[in-house]
Amino acid sequence: MANSVSRSDKLGPQERAAAIESLKTKNLDVLVVGGGVVGAGAALDAVTRGLSVGMVEARDFASGTSSRSSKLIHGGIRYLEQMNFGLVREALLERGLLLQRLAPHLVKPIRFLYPLKNPLERFYIGAGMLMYDLFAKTGEVKPGVPMHRHYTRSQVAKMSPGLSKNSFSGGLTYYDAGVDDARFVAVLARTASFYGAHVAPRVRVEGFLKVGQRVVGAQVVDLETGERFEIRAKQVVNATGVWTDDTNKMVGERASFRVRASKGVHLVVPRDRFQSASGLLLRTEKSVLFVIPNGRHWIIGTTDTDWKLDKAHPAATAADIDYLLGHVNDVLAVKLTRADVEGVYAGLRPLLSGESDETSKLSREHMVAHSVPGLVLIAGGKYTTYRIMAKDAIDAAADALDDKIPASTTKDIPLLGAVGYKAAWNRRGKIARAFGLHRVRIEHLLNRYGTLTDEILDLIRQDPKLAEPMPGADDYLQAEITYAATHEGALHLDDVLARRTRISIEAWDRGISAAPVAARLMADALGWDEERTQREIDTYVKRVAAELASQEQPDDESADRIRLEAPDIDSVLGHAGDNTPFGTAPALPMIEVDETADVEAATAKAESKDAQKS
Repeated sequence: MANSVSRSDKLGPQERAAAIESLKTKNLDVLVVGGGVVGAGAALDAVTRGLSVGMVEARDFASGTSSRSSKLIHGGIRYLEQMNFGLVREALLERGLLLQRLAPHLVKPIRFLYPLKNPLERFYIGAGMLMYDLFAKTGEVKPGVPMHRHYTRSQVAKMSPGLSKNSFSGGLTYYDAGVDDARFVAVLARTASFYGAHVAPRVRVEGFLKVGQRVVGAQVVDLETGERFEIRAKQVVNATGVWTDDTNKMVGERASFRVRASKGVHLVVPRDRFQSASGLLLRTEKSVLFVIPNGRHWIIGTTDTDWKLDKAHPAATAADIDYLLGHVNDVLAVKLTRADVEGVYAGLRPLLSGESDETSKLSREHMVAHSVPGLVLIAGGKYTTYRIMAKDAIDAAADALDDKIPASTTKDIPLLGAVGYKAAWNRRGKIARAFGLHRVRIEHLLNRYGTLTDEILDLIRQDPKLAEPMPGADDYLQAEITYAATHEGALHLDDVLARRTRISIEAWDRGISAAPVAARLMADALGWDEERTQREIDTYVKRVAAELASQEQPDDESADRIRLEAPDIDSVLGHAGDNTPFGTAPALPMIEVDETADVEAATAKAESKDAQKS
């Protein structure tokens, strides 16, 4: 059990070094493998139960699926048609918790318009939206969003003048919520660290340790230094998303379920390309299409197709882009073209493999399994239900521990920056005047950092030049780049341009003009020399070029080949990295460990407990 709790809200280089030292020397209760939203959520869940916890991530926090979602916190209104009422209700209750209690600074209500094609749809769609609203009201926390509403044809035309007049006969609106997905995970990881978890990005698992048939830890490599070491833990949680099967192969056992990757592509378009006071929900021949308001941009998505190629860098194709443009253009008066697209990103959903050939029909529910003693698998699910997934995974790990472990408390634990956010929001005008910044700048910071905005403003107070905007991405201040390196665990240029900010998908040049400035800010914070700084810039520029070229390709295979021509920063720096978090070489064999008599006795007791349960 954890005997002491760290209370630093920073997650910089010194904190990472301290975490790695603890991972080397402690026998943890729980080691979480994977730093996406579920892994970070599991680390927070475990540490707030009083367990000693480590979390390792092979790349950056949220560098996989968790930074490439639709950036929605939603119930999944389309799942009502699939009669998946339990999943919808669960997600809606989580939405209310996030909006009202856990992360009001990061999760915001969004209104969506559903344009009706004919009057008969009004009853059918309206009944679904009413059910959606009622499910949201069944929890202990208020929904935090208004009820759905019906609109006439003229009212829809006034609300969304950018729609083609013959594309609707009326409309309905309902509410869900939006989130900066990668930022949310970074804050979640920092919150876990704040409560005492030993959190280390860019530490890759290469194999597992075992005593007898029981997993008792992992063999890992620090990708920043190339150092290899072992982490001991009573329970290991595999929260690696689309890499779940790859991770599980390291123990040589077949899990009770498989994970199938589904590619989802999104386009980012400037908000002024068409007028609408709300987002849009559109039907397609396979599923639905969202047009999501996101600051000064629209996010249009998504596709849902099988993906069997590189998992670290899924590539969007010209066909994906044309598909999305074609469907949104069906309802727009002035059609969008490729020239209007300022950003494109592709992510992979970790779906539970089923009998259906269509990924859009596979379950969005999650499963937990103990494939071998000491190793818990968690897979499937939705971003919105990450907290429930994390809870279920740690419940499974806790059941196998000797002590009576407290129940999950995360429904009552706000993320860093949440406490006092509403009071700070009400004072945003005064804060702006005190620092000589525009009120919109303070609003931007409060909606990204909450009350941690004070730490950004402290950096600006120390160096007023940090109040200047980033080149080509003037929504973001230079202080945010410095802060990402000193407080948020960012170790590479790609971390800040693609995840701590969204410059890589929001800037017309995909962040090329911002890269040199951001790299030099990171160099000052992290102590890079000129050669290292230039390598970071060159690697990022090659990444952008490869992504742009891949988006001109007609199919997945050619797009994947072009995208992988850009090297990852590990190979550029000469460390033990490659293009995938778990490597391309065959999995290492399980490593037999000679433990002390005390540990062997504890293991035997735990195995006996497992046998009794089965």
